[in-house]
Amino acid sequence: MKFKTWTVGIAVLALSTAPVFAEDSLGQWSFDEQVKQVGCDSGCDGGGCGSAVCGGGSGLLSGMGPGWLEGLSMSQALGLSNTRLDIGGWTQFGAHDQQTPGSVAPGDLGAFNDNPNTLNLHQQWFYIGRVADGSDGLDFGFRADFIYGTDAQKTQAFGNPGAAVPNAGSFDASWDNGVYGWALPQLYGEVAMGDLSVKVGKFFTLVGYEVVPATGNFFYSHALTMFNSEPFTHTGALATYSGFENITFYGGWTLGWDTGFDRVNNGSSFLGGFSANLSDAISLTYINTYGNFGAITTVGNDSDYSHSVVFDVTLTDRLNYVFQTDYLKLEGAGGVGIAAETMGVNQYLFWQYNDIVSFGTRVEWWRNTGVSNNAITSGVNIKLLDNMVLRPEVRKDWVPATGFDQDMVGCDVILTY
Repeated sequence: MKFKTWTVGIAVLALSTAPVFAEDSLGQWSFDEQVKQVGCDSGCDGGGCGSAVCGGGSGLLSGMGPGWLEGLSMSQALGLSNTRLDIGGWTQFGAHDQQTPGSVAPGDLGAFNDNPNTLNLHQQWFYIGRVADGSDGLDFGFRADFIYGTDAQKTQAFGNPGAAVPNAGSFDASWDNGVYGWALPQLYGEVAMGDLSVKVGKFFTLVGYEVVPATGNFFYSHALTMFNSEPFTHTGALATYSGFENITFYGGWTLGWDTGFDRVNNGSSFLGGFSANLSDAISLTYINTYGNFGAITTVGNDSDYSHSVVFDVTLTDRLNYVFQTDYLKLEGAGGVGIAAETMGVNQYLFWQYNDIVSFGTRVEWWRNTGVSNNAITSGVNIKLLDNMVLRPEVRKDWVPATGFDQDMVGCDVILTY
């Protein structure tokens, strides 16, 4: 949650195409268990990175360009493809013609896509890690992610002291360069043994359906719920237990929301929940946070609450439906009243036309302290190469209470390696 930009936003209902690979263990196309905790750990080898960018088979332009581009692999280039080190990244360029609701001026950090009418380098992303595999006993792992671009300042540790002031704050909160910047959204160690694993450090949140990495989403733009009502990262400890059939449990403690090895306002909160396969076609994920969220919590309070619920339903081999609802309540001063309350309902329908083209629509209703915001986004994922996807979309946002009505067109391209 970008707490510096609490503004009236909008909601989106979407009819989207399903990604070109199999559905993951959490029943989410864009965000499997490993991705939710590690942030698309294995790049295109992770099997759950959300859009056609990581699909198998040939792309629309395969064989028409330089072969080295389609086979580009950072791991192979460094001679690490046969090791347990996981290294890679991606480059995302995009453009759009309007401010995304929540943003009112270029580069104001009010939304991810806040710099319209120009070509943006949104994410230049690199990661390195080693997955802790406890199947043969005690094992250790780690993860580090680095990002440069217009998205970076929205993923910094803006829950840290001083981060509300431009070019200030601890950890990566001051790594700014105009509308561009740097961020280190993940930096953690992990230990695993059997069905239990524990990570300690800074890691992506479990909350919600959409994610920060561009490779983890179908759409170029983001839902208002994701940006305004959910954390992006946490610093703390998180345990995962998968020893029961068809269900995985999560539980941990964090320094609040969006912190980087520091805290504001004595932040201290629970993060946890579960994911379950209710049948071969239906999965459920429930995640909640409770306590003192840090920078967004009123001083002296320690019982703020949020949850996200995601149902994922496989309708056919090519058709997938996702329902998500979030709720967030921040207490008022002295625990009296409510300082902020939001609720969101997001629906996604994904249709995979073939191995190259997928279609989709997202519909969202997001209520911010009594004001309803609405949006519909429809788009296409076109796999140009095995490791390159084009994501054009159209989006309409409207707020009945204020008369706000806006149409937006955007498109990006992502190259993974």
